[in-house]
Amino acid sequence: MLHTLVIGAGTMGSTHANAYSKMKDVHLAGIVGVNYSKASQLAETLGTKAFHTYEEAVKELDAIDAVSICLPTPLHKEYVKKVADNGSHVICEKPLARSLSDARDMISYCKEKGVKLFAGHVVRFFPEYVQAKQLIAENKIGNPAVVRTTRGGGFPNASNDWYANFNNSGGLILDMVIHDFDYLRWCFGEVDRVYAKSSRGRVYVKVEYALVTLRFKSGVIAHVEGTWAHQNFTTKFEFAGRDGIIEYDSSKVAPVVANTNVSTSDGGVAVPESPLKDNPYYKELEHFIHCIQTDEEPIVTAEDAYKAMEISLAALESIEKGKPVVMDSKGKESIR
Repeated sequence: MLHTLVIGAGTMGSTHANAYSKMKDVHLAGIVGVNYSKASQLAETLGTKAFHTYEEAVKELDAIDAVSICLPTPLHKEYVKKVADNGSHVICEKPLARSLSDARDMISYCKEKGVKLFAGHVVRFFPEYVQAKQLIAENKIGNPAVVRTTRGGGFPNASNDWYANFNNSGGLILDMVIHDFDYLRWCFGEVDRVYAKSSRGRVYVKVEYALVTLRFKSGVIAHVEGTWAHQNFTTKFEFAGRDGIIEYDSSKVAPVVANTNVSTSDGGVAVPESPLKDNPYYKELEHFIHCIQTDEEPIVTAEDAYKAMEISLAALESIEKGKPVVMDSKGKESIR
């Protein structure tokens, strides 16, 4: 039996806790929440204990094998180190940190302490995205050339309105569009150049729109759109290759469709996606637990999370300086 603890009782904390409570051979040992009333209510619903602090949980619980950190980004480093000090494996929500130096410190610290560090880049577990990657790998549309992705909805509400503090959250690009950066890098490899524009600073602080263009070393060009300016959350993607297009639009509640030979009038071949029984967050956490138990390499590593941060921060640099940013061979950003 693997014993888990969740730090944070907000939306993501609730998601992690609910998932653990349903897993076989996993015991949800407790939930830590600054808002103790909220943590207590969630704990009561899931049949576990609530704690005011992480230190209180460590003192009272006999075993904690893995800890989910579902806190605001500025708190990630502090709690990753606390958990590593106690010898528990760490599952940290994205982004790992606000800065690359903090993220590298977290990764190195966990290695030194001999604990695993997992990053919550859940898009790799969404069936639509998994199937699209598979279709690309199987060369169903030929060599991919141009990609478009869209992700967004309303401005997120959270404790102390911390998303509105750009220095803490990194805004739309670091907190949300990073999902697409990670996924696209998974599909197409390393990014060579980043150019971005954003509405930040031009409009109301709780409305943001950004468009990021990525040029991959493989030659693929991706246009990545993010928004905190719409009512309903939606995601879209379109992958265009020489022989066809793969497209998905969550607002249409449609399966992934690969249209081959799109220049013909017959509409091509439709490849439907079957829905999974468990939601992607459950699948992600189940996978991380499996990796803890078997010592297998996860689908998304802490280094992958670091690379996604590199792209996000390069995009923010591009917005600030109004120039494209070239990712050099050392994985750092430089202006050309």
